[in-house]
This record gives sequence, C-alpha cells and structure tokens, in this order.
Amino acid sequence: MNNLLEKIGPLVQYTRQLAREAENLYTRDVDAIIKSHDNCPDRIEHCLDGILDFCFDENMLLLFKKLCRYYYTIDPVATREYVYIYKDMWDNGN
Repeated sequence: MNNLLEKIGPLVQYTRQLAREAENLYTRDVDAIIKSHDNCPDRIEHCLDGILDFCFDENMLLLFKKLCRYYYTIDPVATREYVYIYKDMWDNGN
C-alpha cells in the first residue's frame, strides 16, 4: 500500500497544480464573459467544455457553476445539458 501511495503521490500533486493553473486561466475567461455580457454560445460552451475537465477540483466546480448560472439566462436548455454532462462525468450519486 505504501508503495502505491509513493507512486501516485506525485501524480496527485501534479493534478492539483494543473487545476490551479486552469483555475487562473478560466477565471479570467469566465469573468470576462460575465463582465462583458457576452452571449456568444460558442465562446461560453468552449469555456464550459474546458472547465468540465477539471471539475474534480472544488474551485473549478465553483467556476463551472458560476458560468452555468450566467449561461442559464441565455440558454437554459444548453445549460441543463452541461449540468447533465457534469453529473455523468463527476457526480457519483453523493
């Protein structure tokens, strides 16, 4: 068991570091979209697609929710689909 932990420890650390970098980048994008009242589905959905890859991280999940709340005012149907995609990828029924 200790051997396994030694092997995956660096991977876990790298994954957390990658999530922090993604958070910095996507926070700027999300804030710019909301601040400019951007209603371009392509831009918003591209951002949501990227954020979804990191929703294992609590901060990225909060960012995903923030952009979903904004996008819901533009396209509720598409937003619900993104919520379903999130649940399929990350929600283990908890």
